[in-house]
Amino acid sequence: MQMADIARLAGVSTSTVSRALKGSKLVNDETRQRIEQIASQFHYTVNQLAMSLRSGTNRTIAVVVPYEKDRRQNFTDPFLHGMIGALADVLTERDYEMLLVRMEAGQLPSIGSLVDAGRTAGIILIGQWHHHDQLNTIADRHLPLVVWGAQLPQQRYHCVGGQNTVGGRLAGEHLLGQGCRSIAFLGDRDLPEVEQRYRGFTAALRKHGVKHDPALRKDIPFLAPDARRATLEWIDHGVVPDGLFAASDLLAMAAIGALRERGLDVPKDVLVVGYDDVDFAAHFHPSLTTVRQPVQLGAEAMVDTLLDLLGQTPAAHAPELPTQLIVRESSQRA
Repeated sequence: MQMADIARLAGVSTSTVSRALKGSKLVNDETRQRIEQIASQFHYTVNQLAMSLRSGTNRTIAVVVPYEKDRRQNFTDPFLHGMIGALADVLTERDYEMLLVRMEAGQLPSIGSLVDAGRTAGIILIGQWHHHDQLNTIADRHLPLVVWGAQLPQQRYHCVGGQNTVGGRLAGEHLLGQGCRSIAFLGDRDLPEVEQRYRGFTAALRKHGVKHDPALRKDIPFLAPDARRATLEWIDHGVVPDGLFAASDLLAMAAIGALRERGLDVPKDVLVVGYDDVDFAAHFHPSLTTVRQPVQLGAEAMVDTLLDLLGQTPAAHAPELPTQLIVRESSQRA
């Protein structure tokens, strides 16, 4: 069944069929309903790729998630799931399709091939990792690219992200306000977003005259087994903090599990704060206090910034988006 067949059966032109199936208001309701009924009867679907080729307009956006062997962040990471889902919804609302790409980080300089080959109109990259200089080089090609990450000096690529320094400060001030003074930190400070969270966290400690002990800091990737191992190492070496701030909810949950393995209670013995506010943070036991990332706002800002670039409209660099402390059971003593 071709579009011409639908047109013949409906007694209209192929251009009318095309407009009707795209929901154009140029087609009256009666004609549109007749065309849709015929299309449904014969299980006809629009070939979006063919339409793009004919119109010269690409309606596909690539969402790229870098993969680094050293850090091995799993594709099932709950934050990635939340961000990918939000981007899929926003792109659908903007009448675009999403192409999900997992790319080895060392291949990022060739990311432009996705656009050059016509596979996608533009690219959204989730995570700048430590490839700031590479991304600046890519931006110099005027590639339609928007990155989720941290605002950094001499940044030439368009970047959207949360107020990481503020988020870290909120976590630190909250734990201090609950009486904690020996606070552990989990997270890879080699990553710009995590480094900013740690910077805000330690700034809060200094403001209250508390120096962060380097022995209470573990530079680990966003992997649950690493968080478990790091937490067990602290306890087995006689280092038991009264508070813990993790750079992601996944790390925080894994740390809570490790504390339980050694007979420690959260929040009775150790208060814990995570970061992201992933969907099941509120349903964890105990429910997890966390810094909420602006995932929905971020997805909207990234898509709209990219569409501005595609429309050759000057796209202003997006401001850092607000973060919010969500207080739950894991950081409140009875």
